[in-house]
Amino acid sequence: MTFIQTKSGIHKPQTLADTVRADFPILHREVHGKPLVYLDNAATSQKPHAVIHALEHYYSHYNSNVHRGVHTLSSEATDAYEGAREKIAKFVNAASSQEIIYTRNATEAINLVAYSWGLSNLQRGDEVILSVMEHHSNLIPWQLVAQKTGARLQFVQLTPEEEFDFGHYQSLVNEKTKLVSVVHVSNTLGCINPIKDIVGLAHQYGAKVLVDACQSAPHLPLDVQDLDCDWLVASGHKMCAPTGIGFLYGKLNLMRSMPPFLGGGEMIADVFLENSTYADLPHKFEAGTPAIAEAIALGAAVDYLTNIGMDKIHAYEAELTTYLFEKLMQIPQVKIYGPKPPKERAALASFTSGEVHPHDLSTMLDQAGIAIRAGHHCTQPLHRFIKAQSTARASLYFYNTKAEIDSFIASLQESIEFFDSIFS
Repeated sequence: MTFIQTKSGIHKPQTLADTVRADFPILHREVHGKPLVYLDNAATSQKPHAVIHALEHYYSHYNSNVHRGVHTLSSEATDAYEGAREKIAKFVNAASSQEIIYTRNATEAINLVAYSWGLSNLQRGDEVILSVMEHHSNLIPWQLVAQKTGARLQFVQLTPEEEFDFGHYQSLVNEKTKLVSVVHVSNTLGCINPIKDIVGLAHQYGAKVLVDACQSAPHLPLDVQDLDCDWLVASGHKMCAPTGIGFLYGKLNLMRSMPPFLGGGEMIADVFLENSTYADLPHKFEAGTPAIAEAIALGAAVDYLTNIGMDKIHAYEAELTTYLFEKLMQIPQVKIYGPKPPKERAALASFTSGEVHPHDLSTMLDQAGIAIRAGHHCTQPLHRFIKAQSTARASLYFYNTKAEIDSFIASLQESIEFFDSIFS
């Protein structure tokens, strides 16, 4: 264990956050004259110097298009772009880098599957199983596909502890089930869903499974071969990478059987006036000039997370989460949604405080330099299900500290007391 020396001369154990915070320049700024406490990591993460440098280095040293030139700059850009794909494949333990498709974000990745596989394989009478906790990105594409194909959507409900109701899921899966598309970690409830069991049951009925890993890829070790999911999607910006880049994992033979999602340059083998043939994976699904710098920087983010260790990140965040819940649960006005520690859960807490609107809480906290999220978090159906118009959400990452949680709790208590005095 590493130790650090405080101003008082007392040595204390160095936490993971202590070792990494210097890597994140934005964490050292002030907001409204107060030190920034950033607790909105489920919305987007902050970026380390290594990722920022990867963007700058590409544009400063080898800015060029990929796959299209034999000159030095193009070769260097292509090597870095495809090297990042290999890093992502290793990060999720894909069998081949060909199984990794670059997309703008997880939303585009889900739409790719919906419009390529969904429109080609679903028909009237087929059933698609989702859950009531899905992000709009894993709901609306399937609504649109269902409207076009006549397929029917089914929704897994919640347990009394506000977790994925596996018993209800078992009652829904049948011979008509063609797809299960489910979030790995809820961005509102924080529950970690039993993906291996979900996949195993679906496959017994020949159904495919898509996993939304936006809230798990940044925080948990992922192994797509162990999960045996057919597709998995993630967004780079939640895992220390830039915005505008994400990825789709898909099993090789399944992806080869799917028609292209977008048409244009890069995704073709031969083009004639009347018809075309398509490139092999992954390029079949990457039409046009891609987000080259962002993909390379995503590779740098994967390197950064891998060098820390996803097991280490998960363990530290579990400690922070327990501490956050202990503090929140001491505030009598606060109602927290989702499972509570010691149950394993994500490093976030969605909550309400009586009649105080979450937007008002968020605004008051912002004045104290504390950034949290307030709203429905792109899960309106879930909020209706839990009978909350909106919630406030504090979400942690490995660069957060217990001291920041203390600051958040103190400001939250002050805000609640202020609004209580108005209402009374």
